[in-house]
Amino acid sequence: MSHPHPGLGTPPPLPLDGLRIVALGGLGEIGRNMTVFEFGGRLLVVDCGVLFPETDQPGVDLILPDFTAIRDRLDAIDAVVLTHAHEDHIGAVPYLLRERGDIPLVGSRLTLALTVAKLAEHRISPVTVEVREEEAHDFGPFGCEFFAVNHSIPDALAVAIRTPAGLVLHTGDFKMDQLPLDGRLTDLGGFARLGREGVDLLLSDSTNAEVPGFVTSEREIAPVLDGVFRNAGKRIIVACFASHVHRVQQIIDAAEAHGRSVCFVGRSMVRNMGVARDLGLLRVPPGIMIDMRDVAALPDRNICLVSTGSQGEPLSALSRMANRDHAIQIEAGDTVVLASSLIPGNENAVHRVINGLTRWGAKVVHKGVAKVHTSGHAPAGELLYVLNATRPSNVMPVHGEWRHLRAHGALAEATGVPADRVVLADDGMVVDLVDGQANITGVVPCGYVYVDGLAVGDVGEPSLKDRRILGEEGFITIMVVVDAASGKVVGGPELSARGFSDARETFEPVRALVTEALAEAMRSGMVDVGALQQLVRRTVGRWVSDTYRRRPMIVPVVVEV
Repeated sequence: MSHPHPGLGTPPPLPLDGLRIVALGGLGEIGRNMTVFEFGGRLLVVDCGVLFPETDQPGVDLILPDFTAIRDRLDAIDAVVLTHAHEDHIGAVPYLLRERGDIPLVGSRLTLALTVAKLAEHRISPVTVEVREEEAHDFGPFGCEFFAVNHSIPDALAVAIRTPAGLVLHTGDFKMDQLPLDGRLTDLGGFARLGREGVDLLLSDSTNAEVPGFVTSEREIAPVLDGVFRNAGKRIIVACFASHVHRVQQIIDAAEAHGRSVCFVGRSMVRNMGVARDLGLLRVPPGIMIDMRDVAALPDRNICLVSTGSQGEPLSALSRMANRDHAIQIEAGDTVVLASSLIPGNENAVHRVINGLTRWGAKVVHKGVAKVHTSGHAPAGELLYVLNATRPSNVMPVHGEWRHLRAHGALAEATGVPADRVVLADDGMVVDLVDGQANITGVVPCGYVYVDGLAVGDVGEPSLKDRRILGEEGFITIMVVVDAASGKVVGGPELSARGFSDARETFEPVRALVTEALAEAMRSGMVDVGALQQLVRRTVGRWVSDTYRRRPMIVPVVVEV
């Protein structure tokens, strides 16, 4: 396998007959998917998603792809192709359109409908091009053909991209459920046709590359949900992704069969299911839906709530229920179903929610104890089918952490793809397809762009480091007034701490140390206020470290009179 090299520099000019591929997110991580294709000076973007922050990124709301590499070439973008409407594929579209608002968005009916609804919240009216499977459209020099793929959201697409440099197939996220609820199969026959034509480069979903075998059909969830509904004596609360239309349909069907009314809880759930219902993708029996205001008026045995928060998001409806900070108060005998998988990194948050719900007497049903979820991503057996059907000359695993990318690369080699044609790249690495060979040729700037409230990109790693210190070690301020002429401390030191110690007497020993250090420094001729502040920081920091083995943030203020 060819792989990143630490000595990579700026890529050379792209040959006239070459195709350049740069992932600005989605490699080595689950989320932030965005891939840029370049041919003849023009650009085609596939997906533009977000990554959700981890616990060591306090205060961050979202993480965006880094647009730096294309910021001065936005006019060269012919289209943004959206493979499906999950947040990790469309969530950053509003931030890209803020920089150029007329970039055409290309996608299926549901994908565009959910994207347009999201953009409306940002007061952006996009240019859209609706496409369907088995259609072909040209965007600049890029000939795009679309293929149906099965995923955990309806209307997902794969895209084949044709240029004089060769044929590239980007699968998007997919699985090969042989009994999908909507009857829409992954078009393996179409993939095989491309294979006969000659696929020069395959970019394929790697999320489940380590999982052997084949995906469990979505239809197998229905009997399990039916059993949960049959045995529940009080309210049922089901948490799932706000975009999982098929799962919500199964919940509604189970609720109808057991005489329960359904209420959607959570802004994104209400919005997305409203769009799916309007498009005819969600069948809602007459009279089954109720508003939150009507829940209290019905007997508990007749209520089913469908909520966001299956990943333990702190502000989600389910987390707030677990914390007793929601209009819906969890009571003994309630049944809560977590009908989703755990996104890597969310385990602790989800377990906290489960413990909080259990504390109030709820019975919690999750993937670990019942088959209430099946993945939307193809495991190894299905990835092998795609590799054998397409017979690509080069393979570039995408959408996965490094362990997933390497596992997918090993599968490609097992099907006969030469090791030097399996390209394992990282975000920002430049892959050029020239004369039928894909190689890493350089690297472009590509970091994390943090969204913090209304600020985009204003927060960087130094700020996050400060926040981690504040959260873990605490904060100490110390103010001193000095008379440089006499070399004496004439006021203070006054210390104040947060998140460290509440007792004022804690700091009595360090006051004398600071006074003595300042007096000695001024006697030796140090009068610069900045240097004196550094001296105070070092003195306090050394004392705290020696006494408490802590490293709080220390902010010294020295005032000269």
